[in-house]
Amino acid sequence: MFKFKIVYQSKNTKARIGKIITHRSVIETPVFMPVGTQATVKAMPPEIIAGLGYSIILSNTYHLYLRPGPEIIAELGGLHKFMNWKRLILTDSGGFQVYSLSQFRKITEEGILFKSHLDGSEHFFTPIKTLEIQKKLGSDIMMVLDTCIPYPSSYEETKYLTDLTHKWALESYEYKKRHFNNKQAIFGIIQGGMFEKLRKESAKFITSLEFEGYAVGGLSVGEPLEIRNEMIEISTDFMPYNKPRYLMGVGTPLDIVDAVIRGVDMFDCVLPTRNARRGTVFTSKGPLSIKISDFKSDSEPIDPDCNCYVCRNFSRAYLRHLFHSKELLVYHLLTLHNLFYYAKLMRIIKQAIKTESLRELRNNLAEYYHKNNLD
Repeated sequence: MFKFKIVYQSKNTKARIGKIITHRSVIETPVFMPVGTQATVKAMPPEIIAGLGYSIILSNTYHLYLRPGPEIIAELGGLHKFMNWKRLILTDSGGFQVYSLSQFRKITEEGILFKSHLDGSEHFFTPIKTLEIQKKLGSDIMMVLDTCIPYPSSYEETKYLTDLTHKWALESYEYKKRHFNNKQAIFGIIQGGMFEKLRKESAKFITSLEFEGYAVGGLSVGEPLEIRNEMIEISTDFMPYNKPRYLMGVGTPLDIVDAVIRGVDMFDCVLPTRNARRGTVFTSKGPLSIKISDFKSDSEPIDPDCNCYVCRNFSRAYLRHLFHSKELLVYHLLTLHNLFYYAKLMRIIKQAIKTESLRELRNNLAEYYHKNNLD
C-alpha cells in the first residue's frame, strides 16, 4: 500500500523526482509539507491548502496527545475526518516538542518523562506509546521516537543520545512487524549530531531496519549552514535509493534547494506560516517585512512577479495597515501568499531537476536568501 518510485534522476547532482504511492493518493517529490501542528495549518482552510497544490501536511503527536487526545480523535473518525483533510498526513513523534516545550523532561533508557506545557501534568513517552498514539490518529506516515540532540554537544553526549535513538528505533521496528500493515508507513530517523563518524554509524544502523522511509533528524538546531549540508550529504550517502528521504524541520528556500541537490525528497518547516504571522513574506527578491514604514502608502503588491490571490488584489499599504491594526484577515492573507510561494518553489525545483539547472537556481536564491535574513 506504500511504495516509492523514482521517475527522474539528475545526472549532475543527487537530486531526483519521485512518486510516493499510497492507498489514499499519489504525491510527487520533492515535496514540501505545510505544518498543521494542532490539526490545522494556522489561518488556512484545508480546501485552500489543497487548491494551492499541497498533497501532504504534517501534524504533531505531542500537541494532539495533550489536546484533545488521540482517543477523541479516533472516536471522531481519525485525524483526516477530524480536520477535513482528504490527502496525506505525516505525524512526527513529538520528541522535538518534548525537548523544546517541556520545562521538565528526563530521558531514560525506556523513554522520555516530561511535564505538559499546558497544565504541568506528567507524562511518559516510550517508542511504543508514540506509535500507538499515531495509530489512533490514523496518519499515513508516522515517525519513530528519537532523541533531540542540542547544538553544540560533546561527542560523548551525542553518542549516548544517538545510541538511545537506535535502541528506540529497533523497539519501534519490532513493534511495527507485529502490529502494523503497510497502510500506515513508519519512517526511521538518523541522528549523530554534527560528528561525521556518528552520522555514518547512525545512517547505517537506521537504514538496516526495513522502514518505509528514512529521515535526517537533529539539524536546524543552530549549526552553521556548511556543517548542516555536510551532515545531509553524509546521511543521504547511506540512505537507500529506493526509499523516500525526509529532512525534518529545515526549510528556507535556499535550505530546500541545498538539500534537494544532496538527494532529499521531503521537507517540512514552520517558516512560511510562522513568518507570515510575524509579518514576513517570501518573494522572488528575498524576504520582505510588511511592517516597515516604507510601505505605508505603497500601492504595489507584495511581489509584482507573483500572481497569487493576495498579490492580485491587495497592496503593501493595505496589508501593512491590517497588520498594525491587528486585523485577523492579515494572518490568512500573508500565510496564503507564503504557501503559494513555497508551492511555486517546489514546481520550479522539479523543473530545474529536469533541465539540470538546479545549481543555477541555488545560486539565484543565495543572492536573496542567506543566513539570518529571515529573523
